[in-house]
Amino acid sequence: MLKLLSLKRPVNMLVIANILAFGLLYYYKKPYDEMVLLEGFIVTALICLSYFFIVKKNMGDEYLFLVVAMLASLGVLMIYRLDQERGFKQILWLVIGIALFFMSYYIYGKVKIRDKLMFYYYAAAIMLFMATLAIGSSINGSRNWILIGGYSFQPSEIIKILFVLTIACYFKNSEQLILNYKSVNLRWKLNNSMLKSKIVFFLMVYSYIGLLVLQKEWGTALLLFLIFFMVLYVFDNDIRLLLLNGSAATIGGVGGYFFVHHIKIRVQMWLDPWADAAGKGYQITQSMFAIGAGGFFGRGIGLGNPYLIPEVKTDFIFSAICEEMGIFGGIAVILLYFLLVYRGFKIALYIKDLFKKLVALGITLMFGFQTFIIIGGVIKLIPLTGITLPFISYGGSSLVSGFIALGILQALSKESYSGEEDTADAEEQ
Repeated sequence: MLKLLSLKRPVNMLVIANILAFGLLYYYKKPYDEMVLLEGFIVTALICLSYFFIVKKNMGDEYLFLVVAMLASLGVLMIYRLDQERGFKQILWLVIGIALFFMSYYIYGKVKIRDKLMFYYYAAAIMLFMATLAIGSSINGSRNWILIGGYSFQPSEIIKILFVLTIACYFKNSEQLILNYKSVNLRWKLNNSMLKSKIVFFLMVYSYIGLLVLQKEWGTALLLFLIFFMVLYVFDNDIRLLLLNGSAATIGGVGGYFFVHHIKIRVQMWLDPWADAAGKGYQITQSMFAIGAGGFFGRGIGLGNPYLIPEVKTDFIFSAICEEMGIFGGIAVILLYFLLVYRGFKIALYIKDLFKKLVALGITLMFGFQTFIIIGGVIKLIPLTGITLPFISYGGSSLVSGFIALGILQALSKESYSGEEDTADAEEQ
């Protein structure tokens, strides 16, 4: 293990960063709180042991986990700094998340018929939707939580993964359909079958989005549409479908502005939050104040006033990071997400099987678009929507589902390595 933690490996940057960050929080937190150091030790040891296992067992892209570990460490640090009790809960969710990361890695590798389970993925998602609508609780205006024994669970976090798997199954099945009817004499039958399958597929996609709209979960509905639209752009050559779906999204957005009060308020506060800075625009104005107060280098860990920002542990945690670590710290976080997306795209590029390629692309797009939506809302680039910042924001459902998706991507990365080597060998020949 000591060999794996040699100075040549980037895991050491994570260890050093954690020592400095948790050490500074301990120094500035008065009275001194030894639990800060214990928390930092637990997080760092957990990450190092997991990294050691990934490298030792040759589980694919080792940098994929390291990038997410940096984000998760920062999340634990900031949440503990804001709320000690929730900080400990976040560590517990991190332990569970990493355990499910390894579990999803091995389960995904063992299931061989995963590309033939489209209707099972869809049925599981519908069951989660129905359970949420039937027994779910409303928090902040969205009916998207299920309370179990004092703990809250957000089914839409799992539904995002099921949505990606559903899309991947459809395009894989379409490829198989083309191969089955490749004879010219059967082209009419192919066109008829493709039309029917597309109608069923679009109904499934928009039922996902429509049920999220019923729950008033606007951010997740937008996220799923962006994933669907981008996959459609990459893997379907029919420009008419892109125009049709783009037009539907535009009509839906305009209709939402005029007929849904919540969306209208969000757009108005995006355009001019200062018109009601003490009321409906309070969140975004406090976020901008916090980012501005941090300057380029930040006020220091534990020295800012992020408590003034509503929902700072979830939706607005990026503002707290910028206040205490500066704009450069915020840029560093964004670069980590860029690196995560880059590694995901690279994995998708070298995988040969279409289903696996689509799963890798879909999960990567999920991480990338979710980051863009929430950071874009926090810095007033786009209207604010209530979704979490992946691996950083407080929340067990978000963290656990993120690690489940990462486990699947990690499993796919192992296969992409062999594809990359085959490509390199072919180029040399």
